[in-house]
Amino acid sequence: MRFLRNPTAFVLFGATAAFCSYACMYAFRRGITAVTFEGMFFAGVSYKIWLVTAQVFGYAVSKGIGVKVVSEMSPGRRAINILFFVLVALLALLGFALVPAPWNIIFLFLNGLPLGMVYGTMIGFLEGRRQTDALVAGLTASFIFASGFVKTVALTIKADWGVTEFWLPFVTGMLFVLPMLVSIYALTLLPPPTDEDRALRTERKPMDAAERRAFVRNFRPGLILLIASYVLLSAFRDFRDNFGPEILKDAGVDNPGIFAKTETLVAVGILIVMALLQRVTDNFRAFALLNCLMLAGGAMVGLSTYAYSTGVLSAGNWFLLTGLGLYMAYVPCNGLYFERLIASFRYVSTVGFIVTLADWYGYLGSVCVLLYKNFGHASISYREFFIYGAYIMAVLYVMLVIGSFIYFKGRFQKEEKLVSISGV
Repeated sequence: MRFLRNPTAFVLFGATAAFCSYACMYAFRRGITAVTFEGMFFAGVSYKIWLVTAQVFGYAVSKGIGVKVVSEMSPGRRAINILFFVLVALLALLGFALVPAPWNIIFLFLNGLPLGMVYGTMIGFLEGRRQTDALVAGLTASFIFASGFVKTVALTIKADWGVTEFWLPFVTGMLFVLPMLVSIYALTLLPPPTDEDRALRTERKPMDAAERRAFVRNFRPGLILLIASYVLLSAFRDFRDNFGPEILKDAGVDNPGIFAKTETLVAVGILIVMALLQRVTDNFRAFALLNCLMLAGGAMVGLSTYAYSTGVLSAGNWFLLTGLGLYMAYVPCNGLYFERLIASFRYVSTVGFIVTLADWYGYLGSVCVLLYKNFGHASISYREFFIYGAYIMAVLYVMLVIGSFIYFKGRFQKEEKLVSISGV
């Protein structure tokens, strides 16, 4: 399309298409988190716990499959694959509504199974461009905003339309089918990276198994530390996302609209910060700034929790600030961290691979946290568990991120020195 030749129009169009596409995807996944299934148990365990655990496990398995599928996917297959993933997830929600409990638990696993590959596939439309920072800012802001927005939409449907808790996830998803189709079509209109983009950000191409192993082997120490930090962060963020209503209810906050309000404020703040990184042309400097942002986010989670525990912060403001801190740390690792890492080291590869690999371990960690809390320490309230987790996550996360950055900085300086000596 001719108007996309204008850089400003390209960024606005691409960021909006990315934002809307992934926000719509959340409607096929997060409707289940808006309801509590209060009073329902299976084998002595809360029914919602079974459902969330099954869905997150399916999502984790999806990430493992996606390490291969997303890495090897050709550009021409991205749109049709995303639509296929979403269709399978929607049909699983229909099965959840139609099949009686407890047999419908399996359909939440099947719902998560394809959706874990959507994000890495969408990254493929956006990576490797000089405007990637702004485009990925739009994409990542969507899952911050959409998490609260979908909960609010689902709770409104339940209250106003009288939809049962079992049909609610499917009905919520159906409302977003048409917007999803339009948004994905808009992504397909983005032109491929230019020669200038490739010169600034390195060429991006699908990776086979040998290339994936070589990438991990090349950066193993730094990746181990970074992914370990991401496991902590992802598990903690996912717990807050899945059990936000329970956490706030225990804290004395009973307002369905608070999710859209708090997450929208967080999304806007993160969107602005991420988009401004586009102005930093030096790739390693941008990488360093992202690490600083991640460290500040981890510290904010611990400090805001301490302020709430001592009575300085209200429950609503605490929930807002933990969200801000979590997403300050979480958003960079969902594209921009690896985008700038690849560009800094001039490594021909694809961001979709390493993002999906990190997510695989992250969601396995999330499953472990769910099992630990819900089947090992069920007597502890969600709010108390969240508070304890915030302290542990903040300290360990900061230490691991510092360690990974020290590795990558040393590696970068060494390679820059070799280049300088060789005169290349």
